[in-house]
Amino acid sequence: MHIPDGYLSPSTCALLYGTAIPFWYTAFARVKRLMNTRLVPLLAVASAFCFVIMMFNVPLPGGTTGHAVGVGAATVVLGPWASMLSVSIALLIQAVFFGDGGITTFGANSFNMAIVGSLVAHFTYRAVAGRTAVTSSRRVIAAALAGYTAINVAALLTAFELGIQPLFFKDASGAPLYAPYALHIAIPAMMLGHLTFAGLAELFVAGGVVAYLQRTNPALLGQRSAAGAKEDASPAAASGWKTTRPLWIRLALLMLLTPLGILAAGTAWGEWEAKDFSDAQMRRQITAASGQVAPPSEQPRGLARLSSLWSAPFPKYAPPFVHHPAFGYVMSAMFGCGLILGFFLFMGWMIGKRGSVDSGTSP
Repeated sequence: MHIPDGYLSPSTCALLYGTAIPFWYTAFARVKRLMNTRLVPLLAVASAFCFVIMMFNVPLPGGTTGHAVGVGAATVVLGPWASMLSVSIALLIQAVFFGDGGITTFGANSFNMAIVGSLVAHFTYRAVAGRTAVTSSRRVIAAALAGYTAINVAALLTAFELGIQPLFFKDASGAPLYAPYALHIAIPAMMLGHLTFAGLAELFVAGGVVAYLQRTNPALLGQRSAAGAKEDASPAAASGWKTTRPLWIRLALLMLLTPLGILAAGTAWGEWEAKDFSDAQMRRQITAASGQVAPPSEQPRGLARLSSLWSAPFPKYAPPFVHHPAFGYVMSAMFGCGLILGFFLFMGWMIGKRGSVDSGTSP
């Protein structure tokens, strides 16, 4: 679901950046007043969890791969607005440092997974969970359905954005400039895998996280709603470093298991490199994953041009100085989580420092 550079036209990218910015602004404004030393660890661990869980690829029908996003769990724990920020930061780190998703398409990927995903997960969870107790098994079911619904809506949006490209953006000969497959191919290709394996992975991740927190720290599930109404407990009071320490320990163990994510063979649908369109073996894989419809004989010109816009320092989570893929994958997971933690610590420090200056200068 990480749309690479070159698969969306510049105008499509600009439109989706413009759509995402008001949500980011609102989310930051809502979270800013809670961005203190107690909330920062919870925001960071949720973002790092999403980053790591997206590294676990699962095989999908057609020889492609997919992954859970973690947006269902993040939304249940943080609420939709904080989840938007946490998932967006994870996506940004992936795009800039690991080439997982593009720079030009970061707005689109954030809109699909972080923004719409969080909103869909929130409303699904609230509708199913109702006013049941935090420890109710109904909340586990609600979280699982929230994650499943969110990832599939995000996948549908991704398929739509890719599928409209050949309709509106062609060269003089009629060849597609960006994503080559139209809606009638893109939607089935994307949705088949997400309605099954990837969706079920998200379902189990979201439900499993809530079930775990119900047993170990139910206070973290007492979140505020989108309107700011308090539910069962105060997250700000329960989410300091001491409280989130077990979560960081388990996240560290999860990082050690990330090499399992490279066991799934194949490339995610719609995430092929520009050079893959000229490779005979890859063309066969693309054809098989796209309803036996062959890709263009040459790589789309716009795709080839934009795909070289940014070169990530550690593409495909494979640091060039590490020769063992599994070790490089673990190192990438640790490095990415470290960047996420550093970002949220810096933001918390900046907001706290600004608050101190403002209170010191107020009459």
